[in-house]
Amino acid sequence: MGSASEVSKGSKASADVLHYATRTVFFADVVESVRLMQRDELAAAARIRDLLLEAVNETIPRHQGHLLQRLGDGLMIAFAHPRYAIECARALHRRAAELAESVAVGDRVLLRIGIHAADILTDDVAFYGNGVNVAARLAALAGPGETVISLAARDQLTAGPGGEFVDLGLCHLKHVDAPLRAYRLGPRNAQPPEIESQIVLRPTLAVIPLTLLSGGSPSLPVGEIIADEVIVALSRAPELRIVSRLSTTAFRGRKTQLKEIRALLGATYVLSGAYRVSGDSLIVTVELADTRNGEIVWAHGFKSKLSGLLAQDDDLVTSIVAGVASALTNTELLRTKSRALPTLDAYTLLLGGIGLMHRSDPRDFGKSRQAFEQLIERYPRYAAPYAYLAEWHVFKVTQGWFTNLEQEAAAALDWINRALDVDTADSLELMVNGLVHTNLLHRHDVAKVSYDLALEKNANEGLARLHRGTLWAFQGRGREAVEETDRAVELSPLDPWRYYYDSLRATAALAARDYERAIELARRSLRSNRSHASTLRVIAIASSELGRYDEAHESLAELRKLDPSLTVSGYLARSPAASYETGRTWSQALRRAGLPA
Repeated sequence: MGSASEVSKGSKASADVLHYATRTVFFADVVESVRLMQRDELAAAARIRDLLLEAVNETIPRHQGHLLQRLGDGLMIAFAHPRYAIECARALHRRAAELAESVAVGDRVLLRIGIHAADILTDDVAFYGNGVNVAARLAALAGPGETVISLAARDQLTAGPGGEFVDLGLCHLKHVDAPLRAYRLGPRNAQPPEIESQIVLRPTLAVIPLTLLSGGSPSLPVGEIIADEVIVALSRAPELRIVSRLSTTAFRGRKTQLKEIRALLGATYVLSGAYRVSGDSLIVTVELADTRNGEIVWAHGFKSKLSGLLAQDDDLVTSIVAGVASALTNTELLRTKSRALPTLDAYTLLLGGIGLMHRSDPRDFGKSRQAFEQLIERYPRYAAPYAYLAEWHVFKVTQGWFTNLEQEAAAALDWINRALDVDTADSLELMVNGLVHTNLLHRHDVAKVSYDLALEKNANEGLARLHRGTLWAFQGRGREAVEETDRAVELSPLDPWRYYYDSLRATAALAARDYERAIELARRSLRSNRSHASTLRVIAIASSELGRYDEAHESLAELRKLDPSLTVSGYLARSPAASYETGRTWSQALRRAGLPA
């Protein structure tokens, strides 16, 4: 591609108006167009032209896309958000497949698509720079009928409605200096049977982040903040089950049928709405719908102040919670709301730090620590950044990116103690305290108490259940571990970090000696994150226990690429299972798989 893509003809760009704009760039081209032309130039050209003209005139505008450039067999398009680009890609692939049904296999016109999100340099006439070209390079990684997206685009999407993301690892792209993490977007998998088979004894509520209608800035996640606060408050009500907001974000702004949300999330009720911003005024409308019959059981409008959204004297969230509680149970479930960051910018920084921490790229992982440290500098009396820094050190050890285990454990303990000094009543800090004492300090008695307290505070805290179940796995309580980790994923069925849930569920299956199940879950986890060390260890151990030493050797080889210094003794030194029979069994399995002593 060239350095610029013309948006419109006859306009003259001016160098003094160059600025950066956040855009999702989409590149689609015809697979093997040269071969098609060689077979039958006229017929192939007609089929390609018809497909691309329909895309330009109908499909792209319908999905809020803006054509940047048209090539003979390709299109460069800009979207405001990756969600629209994904929907457009689906529609184009679907239409290409429909047109191909009446054509011989060798003559079919299929597309490959690349999607990248970045800050693009523009003068509102043309787009410039490397970001424009990355989408085209990503498309080259895609096969017929496939879409490949960058990590930057993937991080703005969730599974479920957006499809399953298969991690392709770090990919080297032509004319791009550093390798980029890429994902293939495939058909969304069927809902896991263990979730479908759950018997719901309490009504389940899904809170969809509110949609911005006018005013304000799309970069400030007001809708997510309101949804988060409502979820935190309602999660303390034992009469309700609340779906994680990370699972509901995919439905924001979509015209999704209630029955689809019910099928995907198992929700009995859905709380959704919208907001408008005018100066410092915030106008919010919400409605509560019954997914079984589509009935709106409660709707209300609220006026508030944007600057006071997270202040202690702002009753917006309390009012929403009170309305929902009254409609569902005719009783006011609770009247207070949780403590939260005092400004919107800080909340955005917190979400960004969490996202970076889950990227298994050491450079991005390092940036996440900087985000949390910056938050602490601004808001020393907010506990969450301290807790996430403690968790950061746990992840660092899990990946093998450390030189001194005692130093990492001491740092994690220091951060979580500082978090608890600020706030001892929040389930997040209690959950991370349990994680630190499980994985780094091996004080499982303290960990158990912390997880139990976290779940007393918030019975719907999926991560607390996940980590408590993993603790039981280390202790050899396999059956209980499986039940608890399965319950955790039920609470957040479409979590964007689902790989992490599946990885720890695989550990639970390993403790239960269900080695086939452990491998199945671990491989599912690897499809979304190929660089998670714990997942590779599970496959190596389970394969070794089954006598499949070729598979065990292969997984161990991948593991040692991430952690070259790993040995059996080193594993036992840091494994939370080391003092139990599980630890001895697993270390012997790793030795049989070929791990040096």
